[in-house]
Amino acid sequence: MDLGLKGKNAVVLGGTRGIGRAIAATLAGEGANVAVCARNADQVATTVGELKASGIRATGGAVDVTDGAALKSWIEAAAKELGGIDLLFSNAGAMAQGHDPASWEQNFRLDLLGAVHAFDAARPFLETGGAGSGDAAFVIISSISAAQADTASSYGPIKAALIHMAKGLARQYAKKKIRINVVSPGTVYFKGGVWEMIEKNMPERYQDAMKRNPTGRMATPQEIASAAVFLASPVSGFTTGSNLVVDGAISNRVNF
Repeated sequence: MDLGLKGKNAVVLGGTRGIGRAIAATLAGEGANVAVCARNADQVATTVGELKASGIRATGGAVDVTDGAALKSWIEAAAKELGGIDLLFSNAGAMAQGHDPASWEQNFRLDLLGAVHAFDAARPFLETGGAGSGDAAFVIISSISAAQADTASSYGPIKAALIHMAKGLARQYAKKKIRINVVSPGTVYFKGGVWEMIEKNMPERYQDAMKRNPTGRMATPQEIASAAVFLASPVSGFTTGSNLVVDGAISNRVNF
């Protein structure tokens, strides 16, 4: 299926590993130009090189997403280099699981404020893109943890806040032709990711997670990326304010 993304310009936060890297590659495969950021400069350089090899324009920067001023400056520079922004993906996450103040602050500053600062910086370009083509998009990667809790943790509530924010933004910017949606993954496995570390260091917890999922496996980053890119594409042009759960039915919630 042609998603209608050829020639579009996309920015991906946390775009060098896991879900973010799969999003960037999927966009490039659809003919979109891509800018990625992450903290590791070497990983950024490698990712940009691989994206350019697919024949699209690509750029990147080593950015600490918790530094609002630096993030905004980079997004503005990326927009200038690419020639605008049509698509924005907020994927960077702290993954802090504790209930202690430090964990709350990590998740708040990276996951939530990172998305806030990114949208604020990209909004003028998204508005221009929406006015020109009739469709621009902001997609946030949240988590199924937003909807369930076994113990007190900062992770789930911050992810829930992202979903709430997205709904408000979707209604607020619909007239500007900017769509805002969320993808909420369940467990996602990739080399170097948190679940590989759990598999190696806490095998019983890993096996318990595998048993809880009716599919008997975890998602791949590509499966989450495919959902995110579809929501961002003009093919999904009437979808905004949604939270798409992609969790292999590991949760027992019913979405009405």
